[in-house]
Amino acid sequence: MHYVDEGEGIPIVLTHGNPNWSFLNRNIIKDMSKETRVIAYDLPGFGFSDTPSDFGFTPQEHSQWIESLIFEHLKLDKFIMVVQDWGGPTGLNVATNHPDNVLGVVISNTWAWKVDGGIEVFSMLFRTPKMEQRVLDENFFVTKLMLANINEESRSNKAIVDAYTMAFPTPESRRATAIFPQQITLAGAWLEKIEARLTTLANKPVEFIFGQKDFNHGTPEAIAKWRSHFPNAGVQLVPDACHFVQEDSPENFSIALRKMLKNVI
Repeated sequence: MHYVDEGEGIPIVLTHGNPNWSFLNRNIIKDMSKETRVIAYDLPGFGFSDTPSDFGFTPQEHSQWIESLIFEHLKLDKFIMVVQDWGGPTGLNVATNHPDNVLGVVISNTWAWKVDGGIEVFSMLFRTPKMEQRVLDENFFVTKLMLANINEESRSNKAIVDAYTMAFPTPESRRATAIFPQQITLAGAWLEKIEARLTTLANKPVEFIFGQKDFNHGTPEAIAKWRSHFPNAGVQLVPDACHFVQEDSPENFSIALRKMLKNVI
């Protein structure tokens, strides 16, 4: 399992979701590692990480690897966690199972509950054989979905585009990107258990960052859902950011993290 580990101080664990890798967090790493320790991993089958044998790419398996990295390999005692996309459920599963080790959480454009509405329809679409094959054959999740939902400057930068697309060079390497959208609905019971445990973080510092161009996770309804769980959390609304807020507006994460570091030191 590949990870970046830069700087010294209170550890900040940067998660990622689908279809990206630690490259998504590069600007946060560059900025925050000047004043604290920043750790950003690649999930199994993503980025520079290997794919374990007999790996099913389910969020439950990914979360087990995150937990092992944090506690068995890095042996972190206390840390701040930053979650977005599938980093939300996989990271918050770890955080809510080990709340005494969590100093705070930054939450951006994600979910931690059984879904309905448009997100459920999206997941069911990608459970069809036709769409699964498109993801495998065309690198669909990167080229058609992710790149269409990041800012124009990044989308026009060949080096950035290459970094995202070249992480999944073959149909087999894209298996992980095909399974994650299916698991949005298939993992519903597991997600319900995470939501039930969010109360274990009720007394922790929480900061929200919402890219409001995201029509699933940046809507007033999605924001209200999160705020119902953490009513005292700080909130940054980013009107020009879409789903991948780390790419569109990394400075908002630095603002949230510096605020949090002042409160936990």
